[in-house]
Amino acid sequence: MPIPPRADIEGGSTEQPDPASGDRHVITVQRGTCELIELYKAKRVVDAQGSVVAWRAASSARWRLDSNALRPRGWTSADAAGLPILPGLLDYDEAATGRITHALRFTLPRARNAYVYPARHCGSTSGAAYPAYGMRFRLKASVPSRAYTGAARAIVVAMKRYGLIYADQGSAMYVTGTADVRWADALDQFRDRPLDGSRFEVVRPGRITICR
Repeated sequence: MPIPPRADIEGGSTEQPDPASGDRHVITVQRGTCELIELYKAKRVVDAQGSVVAWRAASSARWRLDSNALRPRGWTSADAAGLPILPGLLDYDEAATGRITHALRFTLPRARNAYVYPARHCGSTSGAAYPAYGMRFRLKASVPSRAYTGAARAIVVAMKRYGLIYADQGSAMYVTGTADVRWADALDQFRDRPLDGSRFEVVRPGRITICR
């Protein structure tokens, strides 16, 4: 897979580009081929001179961005649900326009051994009380979007219109986005007026596939 040697690893920083823990996702879009490549638990392989000669990962997935094709049934990806990560990420430049036109990727601590379209992979916990991968959660209409401004308001409106899609296990109600210092104002607004799980409702799912 054509991953640039100096690609950013999730959880890394300028001072420490190679984090020792976390999901360590790497997301690459290849120009000219319209191909998205995503890695989970990515690690650079270096030679004796310290040059990056390859990548290793616990899981990888390729996606054609000019196609709506899904992973085969039962397949995971760099995200546990078998979904692509990039389309569900918050992007500051998009939010700053005031209009986000897609569902947002988010995580919860546990996942049922089931999935809902367009997810393709199951969690590991038995019991209908737990959410299945691919389920949608929507911010209730009663939550006032006018209490927020700028990029924060765009996020609130998107959560009402397109909702959140359950993509991976992790922190509770954790919506992920691109690293950008310009998020500071939006983050301050959500700290002052937080949106916890009680503000959301589950969108009635379609057919639920149970994994045995």
